[in-house]
Amino acid sequence: MEFILEIADFVVKAAIILMVVMLIVAVISNAAQRQRRQDGELQVRNLSRDLRDSAQTISLETLGKKQRKQAQKQARKAEKNEQAAEQRVFVIDFKGSLDAHEVDNLQREVNAVVGAAKAGDTVFVRLESPGGVVHGYGLGAAQLQRLRDAELELVIGVDKVAASGGYMMAAVADKVIAAPFAIIGSIGVVAQLPNFHRWLKKHDVDFETVTAGDYKRTLTVFGENTDAGRRKFKEDLEQIHAQFKNHIVQYRPKVDLDQVATGEYWTAEKALEMDLVDEICTTDSWLLARCKDHGIYHIRYYEKRPLGERIGKNVTAVLTSIREFLTKS
Repeated sequence: MEFILEIADFVVKAAIILMVVMLIVAVISNAAQRQRRQDGELQVRNLSRDLRDSAQTISLETLGKKQRKQAQKQARKAEKNEQAAEQRVFVIDFKGSLDAHEVDNLQREVNAVVGAAKAGDTVFVRLESPGGVVHGYGLGAAQLQRLRDAELELVIGVDKVAASGGYMMAAVADKVIAAPFAIIGSIGVVAQLPNFHRWLKKHDVDFETVTAGDYKRTLTVFGENTDAGRRKFKEDLEQIHAQFKNHIVQYRPKVDLDQVATGEYWTAEKALEMDLVDEICTTDSWLLARCKDHGIYHIRYYEKRPLGERIGKNVTAVLTSIREFLTKS
């Protein structure tokens, strides 16, 4: 038993030394690669083939030899039909965060689709976002509008949530589908910030703000906020909200704006009654219904991470595993 423990101890120490060497290599490599721009790449995957293959794998196993042969022949014929299909569906995924930085990749994906698609093709965007910064999601909505400008049918699919800025983007679509319990709506604007002025004053700390222009700064974190500043800040939010409401009316003219633009959100079942969505359906169901007679292509812009970053991540994972092993031992 003691011999085994000694071997284990040697292996752990050797692994640690190896990890340290790899970490050093990673740091050097990362520093070198930062000197040159990291380009990403566009990935295209045939989703219709993947969806069919998954279903066929199961169905073929349940058939006899003769039936299997016939089924495989029909599958090859279906693949030829796909290649000859006039209509194609391009799938884009958008999972937005608070700062909407994902719009950068969306822009590249839209560029690719607009350049490759032809009028009449469909773009299906699987969207998930609780919203975030106005300018970021406003740009995201403008990118989706480019697809419609190119005479492409735009369908948005929501499985979990499209609220606030997320719904601002979804509303641009020709058609919005959503899973039954997906969260939809929140057509409103919110801004909040703490204020430390009284705490600073209590500790005899002055905070000076110098501006040129009456409303260059309205509410601040450290300065003393005024009623005039609060009123102006509220006016700015109301102006953004008014533009948001006009955006909704432009793309979904049937909605009762007074009912939906309160900042509330609803599940998709209720949102369907309020004309915020057009159909209750999951994104997988929508794609499966079209995989037999459409060419479905998943478009994704992938940002390449520097080699050093990738090695560093692996080293961290291994060191964590070693630490847990030693802790248990």
